[in-house]
Amino acid sequence: MNQIRVAKFGGTSVANYQAMCNCAKIVTSNPDTKLVVLSASAGVTNLLVELSSGNLDVANIEERMGKLAAIENSILDDLGRPEGITQEIEKLLHEISDLAKHAIIEHDDALTDRIVSYGEIMSTKLFTEVLKAQGFNAKWFDVRTVMRTDNRFGKAAPIIEVLSNNAKEKLVPLLNDYIVVTQGFIGSNAIGQTTTLGRGGSDYSAALLGEAIPNCNAIEIWTDVPGIYTTDPRLVKEAHVIPEITFSEAAEMATFGAKVLHPATIFPAVRRNIPVFVGSSKDPQAGGTWVRSQTTSKPTFRAVALRRNQILLTLQSPNMIGACGFLANIFSIFAKYGISVDLITTSEVSVSLTIDHTGSQSNGQSVLSEQLLNELKSFCKVRIDEGLSLIALIGNGMSQVSGTGAAVFSSILDVNIRMICYGASSHNLCFLVNQDQAEHCIAELHHKLLEDNPTIIQ
Repeated sequence: MNQIRVAKFGGTSVANYQAMCNCAKIVTSNPDTKLVVLSASAGVTNLLVELSSGNLDVANIEERMGKLAAIENSILDDLGRPEGITQEIEKLLHEISDLAKHAIIEHDDALTDRIVSYGEIMSTKLFTEVLKAQGFNAKWFDVRTVMRTDNRFGKAAPIIEVLSNNAKEKLVPLLNDYIVVTQGFIGSNAIGQTTTLGRGGSDYSAALLGEAIPNCNAIEIWTDVPGIYTTDPRLVKEAHVIPEITFSEAAEMATFGAKVLHPATIFPAVRRNIPVFVGSSKDPQAGGTWVRSQTTSKPTFRAVALRRNQILLTLQSPNMIGACGFLANIFSIFAKYGISVDLITTSEVSVSLTIDHTGSQSNGQSVLSEQLLNELKSFCKVRIDEGLSLIALIGNGMSQVSGTGAAVFSSILDVNIRMICYGASSHNLCFLVNQDQAEHCIAELHHKLLEDNPTIIQ
């Protein structure tokens, strides 16, 4: 078999018929692109989350269903409403309506995942039809037959060995003869229940599938921007696309706020050393960013990322003094509730740490449940600070270069910094600021460290 490319398209890339045609042109322009992974069309997942909540009455369900049907029917209309696919989409919409009404009576996370999964199912069926209408040999594939996960609905973890075996048995043989179109974001557990990998999980799905295909030589992430920028161009007009970046730098950027890549995307690619390309489906000729194990340039400062809506938890107890196991107790509680801690600093009697306000569950629920807080309060005082933003400078050898701290903090002398983490990685310097100072902070750092005449670190 020839080398295989996996192409993943986000929600805005498959928002309507014309957008799907643009994606089809990208796919078919490279004969190595044999596996296509899609998100739901833009706006669909949010509607499905509302429909799955159990909080809507019948009238509101019908109103949301009208909006959902309008998105899908618009694509069908432009396709010419072929009988087969039209009947399939109408059947799926009817099933969603029935399940949403059932959610009013009996709601659980498993039902939420089942309802939310319909977005990817519909977009992939429609895109397969677009390819077929253009004369290409395309085949729709249900990713749930290979993407085995655990039972954690809303943020399921893939079972890599089972996924790999399933893909080799059921998916890989199809790639010889078809352009295979499948879903991102969704999977199934051992008894066949639909699960989701968490919001943004379509990138992760594409990388996992690429890892499972023995001869995959590139994973393409097509979105609505032409690559990974030095910072968010909506905040700083001088931001520019980075032509190439290392896996380590990209992982730091994705983790600390750059939204072009899902944070987990990098890790399957790293395990197999598969290059990842990020480009714009709206303007594929504009180039993009290659993420590789090694790059020709390794600047001290590569980019600056922003993550809003951070929580700073300060846990205080005099029992910490000279005691063993205090941190172990804290992290065992976070592990129990599936929460990832980002930054952490300690003193003799307190621990401060940061977590995302909303987490990354499909249903968007806050990670700070009452049960979790009660467990923490059973052995320490808990203070919660909100309205904070995390700033992360990304680069190379930052903790080994003299003057890094001076260059950074002299750029933002007027900013009140709440917490600093530096030295654990040579690729980042992270700190918390008040949310109302975040954009000013990003602009100053970009101007002083990343633009035409940046501060030079010897």
